[in-house]
Amino acid sequence: MTSRLGRWLRDPLFLLCLAAGLLAFVVQSGELGTADTMHRLQTTHWLWTSEPQVFPNDYPEFGLRGRGGQLYAWYGIGQSLLMLPADLVGTWMAHWSVFSDYQDDPPVRAIVVSYLTGILVNVLTALVGFRLLRQLRFSVRESVVGVLALMFCTTHLHYTQNMAENNYIMLLTLAGFSFQYEWLRTGSRRALFVGSAALGLNLLTRLTTGLDLMLVGVFLLLVLWSEGERGRELWRRFVTYCKVAAPVYLFFLLVDRLYQFYRFGSFTTTYVAQFAVERRLQDPTLPANYPWTSPFHVGFLGALFKPEKSIFLFDPLLALAIVLLVVLWKRLSIEVRAYGVASLLLLLAYISFYARYTYWEGDFAWGDRYVSTSVELAALLAVPLLLRYRENLSVWIWRGGIVLIAVSLIIQIASLAFWLPLEIYQMETFGHPTFVIALRFKNIAAFALGKMDAWGLDTDAMHWDQWDYVHLTTWNFLPFLLRRVGAAPAWVVRTAFVVWGATLAALGASLWRLLAISQRRPETSPRD
Repeated sequence: MTSRLGRWLRDPLFLLCLAAGLLAFVVQSGELGTADTMHRLQTTHWLWTSEPQVFPNDYPEFGLRGRGGQLYAWYGIGQSLLMLPADLVGTWMAHWSVFSDYQDDPPVRAIVVSYLTGILVNVLTALVGFRLLRQLRFSVRESVVGVLALMFCTTHLHYTQNMAENNYIMLLTLAGFSFQYEWLRTGSRRALFVGSAALGLNLLTRLTTGLDLMLVGVFLLLVLWSEGERGRELWRRFVTYCKVAAPVYLFFLLVDRLYQFYRFGSFTTTYVAQFAVERRLQDPTLPANYPWTSPFHVGFLGALFKPEKSIFLFDPLLALAIVLLVVLWKRLSIEVRAYGVASLLLLLAYISFYARYTYWEGDFAWGDRYVSTSVELAALLAVPLLLRYRENLSVWIWRGGIVLIAVSLIIQIASLAFWLPLEIYQMETFGHPTFVIALRFKNIAAFALGKMDAWGLDTDAMHWDQWDYVHLTTWNFLPFLLRRVGAAPAWVVRTAFVVWGATLAALGASLWRLLAISQRRPETSPRD
């Protein structure tokens, strides 16, 4: 047993997964993060209990009238299925006698779901991200550091704490890239099936992930084209691909359409169309093209440059990835070029698709949540490229890259400090545009120095209700939230702080061990 543990502690992949799990544990607040996820969890509960998908008091703010006049959630069912095992465990634990006197804020069920689901997704993302980077011929060290950069230095960290769909979509898209690329290199139909199933499962989460599905195909095509495959051989590959992938995609699309028909009696519409009809009935002044009312240039340029949502501000590693792809283009392998182009095309497609959407910025979210996953996919290359080609870069690019990594890390850690609606509520008073990241640092300083009232953070100025005020005015980690709410016994709060501190120390130790071992390994790639 001791020797086996010793081998594990010398294995970079094990340590990477351990660090990913510990990170997900440390950053949880015990809340699900957004109302969207709370509604999706209610759909999860509907799957196996007699509770409705939508409670009557949530309507009309949330929910749509469907078949038989019943209220249904308007989201896809993908994330609800993901949370099902954790919901079963969490509901069971919530009925333990030890929680009989607990006032349930945050709810026991939400705590269990957020922890179990967040840890699972983070560990699997580490595994698949490492796998893909190795397939792109980065060394173990470069791949390890690349995955760590993804998890600590992009908005992936924020969505590890706030459980929107983003990280789940990211995991499935990475799996699609990795396993379909394995098929391309080995001819394994099993790998093609797994990759196709991952991309198909994404369709149940958000139909727009059809863009991810298409761009993974573009990635494969770019690799084949760059390697000189043309004509009959290229057609043979395409037919083989379609024989495996097409039935898988059609199956998941059929499941999505059946779910749509079950709720709203239509195979061909989306919930957005249903949403638009119902909102226009409630408010006849809405334009006929609602919810596609934003001028294209507003949504497109807003995602790039608006200080409240700019992808370059919330994910600075994207800028580094773009610069390195341009500067190093002639030195890059075919696979890296193809992945870089495909990921940037995916980003462009998402920005363009949502540019005319009324809520193109993702509404209550840290950054532009509709495009952040594609941003992270592109940013995944930044740090591995910086490490691999250090000798070929000017000293200014190298130093600038290090600065961007440090800035990215600080921004992502800051994103965890408070519950995400804080700055959104503040903007209702302060007005637009607002440099949200700077406002977040101002809020951190105000809270740390006890200057909240003087800095415009009091409940009267912000018009918050008491629940919001309590949850916004504490560090957004479970022990601090338990102490602030005051619903849990003092011994539970103290225990939570001890466990949280020990886990934080374990995370630091695992990262130190991981980086030390990765540094000592030979700089070889899978095909060197």
